[in-house]
Amino acid sequence: MPRGERSEEAWLWYTVVYEAIQEIPYGKVTSYGHIARLVGKPERPRQVGVCLKHLAAPSTDRTKKSATYNSSNVPWQRVINARGGIPPRGPHGASRHAAVLRAEGVEVSEGSMGELTVDLSKYGWFPEMLPSETGQVESSDGEDEEAAEDEAAYHA
Repeated sequence: MPRGERSEEAWLWYTVVYEAIQEIPYGKVTSYGHIARLVGKPERPRQVGVCLKHLAAPSTDRTKKSATYNSSNVPWQRVINARGGIPPRGPHGASRHAAVLRAEGVEVSEGSMGELTVDLSKYGWFPEMLPSETGQVESSDGEDEEAAEDEAAYHA
């Protein structure tokens, strides 16, 4: 297989992981391990991280189509480690991650050693099954909340 191409099995894995992450509600976080468990592979939390590491950026070239799954439609920021920690990813990676979560209303604390954490008891999302499997799909981008506010303002 040429470098950069994925096998069908790998493509299916990435797809399942990205689709599961799209179900995490706005303002909530979950762990790599929980996503692995939800997709039926509890022994593969590191591979969930690999999927996020390889998540494409949306294309900025108007002549090129963005990848089906990219950082504008997969809420990568909502996946953190099992202790509530935001993992450092290169220079300024954790601070960027924290800023995106804060923009969603998630409180991010900074410890004495500079580690960034989220209170999982307050912001954690750990369902037994994915909402799509139970027929209760939630919006992952806050659109439902915004629509409800707009509707309430309209009727006020």
